[in-house]
Amino acid sequence: MKPNWLLLASLLAPLPALAQDASTPTAIAPSAQGDVSVTIYNGDVALVQDVRPLDLRSGTVRQDFPDVSAQIRPETVSLAVPDARIVEQNFDFDLLSPSSLMEKAVGETITLLRTNPATGAESRERAKVLAVNGGVVLQIGDRIEVLRDDGLPVRAIFDKVPPSLRARPTLSVTLDSARSGTRPATLSYLSRGLGWKADYVALLDRKSGTIDVQGWITLTNTTGTTFTNARTLLVAGEVGSSDDEDVYPPRPPRRRPLQQPGTETANREQLGDFYLYPLPERTTIADKQTKQVSFLDVKGAAATTGYRFVNNWLGTTQQPASAQSIVRFSNAAKGGLGDALPAGTIRVYMRDARGQPQFTGEAAIDHTPQGSKIALATGDAFDVKVRAVVESRTRINANRWQTKMRYTLTNAMPGAVTVELAQAGLDWSDTRIPEQSRPSERADAGQAVWQVPVPANGSTTVTATFDTRY
Repeated sequence: MKPNWLLLASLLAPLPALAQDASTPTAIAPSAQGDVSVTIYNGDVALVQDVRPLDLRSGTVRQDFPDVSAQIRPETVSLAVPDARIVEQNFDFDLLSPSSLMEKAVGETITLLRTNPATGAESRERAKVLAVNGGVVLQIGDRIEVLRDDGLPVRAIFDKVPPSLRARPTLSVTLDSARSGTRPATLSYLSRGLGWKADYVALLDRKSGTIDVQGWITLTNTTGTTFTNARTLLVAGEVGSSDDEDVYPPRPPRRRPLQQPGTETANREQLGDFYLYPLPERTTIADKQTKQVSFLDVKGAAATTGYRFVNNWLGTTQQPASAQSIVRFSNAAKGGLGDALPAGTIRVYMRDARGQPQFTGEAAIDHTPQGSKIALATGDAFDVKVRAVVESRTRINANRWQTKMRYTLTNAMPGAVTVELAQAGLDWSDTRIPEQSRPSERADAGQAVWQVPVPANGSTTVTATFDTRY
């Protein structure tokens, strides 16, 4: 029997023996979407709203909505159609592909077209597909054959497309329409596969004490569907999801270089406890695409640099360790970046002696309210070192210990520096410092902090005695 529909295609691994016929280009069907709005949240969740005109007849009508997300969450679908009610809805997610086409052909008969590589002669055989499990098993006449990746050109010809396979992700709905006519249908649903993150490029000028910061939003789309000419709104903040209860092990906490949270209200729209970052123009978010859009561009914000070293409780070293290089600035309205900052990565650059920007380090920030003081640890200092030593540890009684610490700070640079030296692991509810060579501050629970000036090409020593329960 002559096939009434031919598909000559390469099958996905593990079926490489079926070669693709590229002689006829495939036309790309226009999108069936209407007026699309996409709201993308942090945490792999997005809200898609699609308004399409429907020409419905009166009575029970089956309506297809192609070009929905292939990662749609069907239980979240909402459809509003004037003068019509929903009787039933189905999401057809079994998409047409070479592998799914062959899987659906199990028990059916197809045609194999083989080409002799020496003569170019073609031969056809009818074959029954017995199984598709890690390979294709065929029955050809009285013999059983397995298609192999032996380099011989073989094409599979299918008589028809199974009705259960869709060329595009499709939501099908059965409606009870009270009247005939065209009306707008508003389709809304949640989807996975749409995400965004913030990235920042910072150019630091130590001499002038300023920093230039550009903020970029990076959109990614792995939904299997392109969203054409969409209004796009980004929401900064972690929305709750029932999926979070199933995450194991728990997601690791972000690094938080924030030194002091701000108390200023940013001049941008909010949704509940979240900030909104709308894209200024409609945009097409293509499937399997990464797109970048600028949302922040600040020149000459005030910035300082310094060094920080945190010693763990009872930490002692044989060799000096590098202090962290710290860049400090704020996102306050006055003298700072002047906006709330979505979580992301800040990459810091400095100009070399030739005036070329060079990368000097990066750090992640959490969602940062406006007015915050930010301290980024961008790397380890080459010339600024700290050696922490436990000089003695004495048991005072059954519940108390006295520990003497000595910290030696060295600076090999031609200019003086200040190092923020922190001793961690302290219990402030029951910790005393009876002796210390310079006054400390209690920056937060569990840390004593000293601001230590270290002279150029020199060293400084700090000593402290801790009275603790352990």
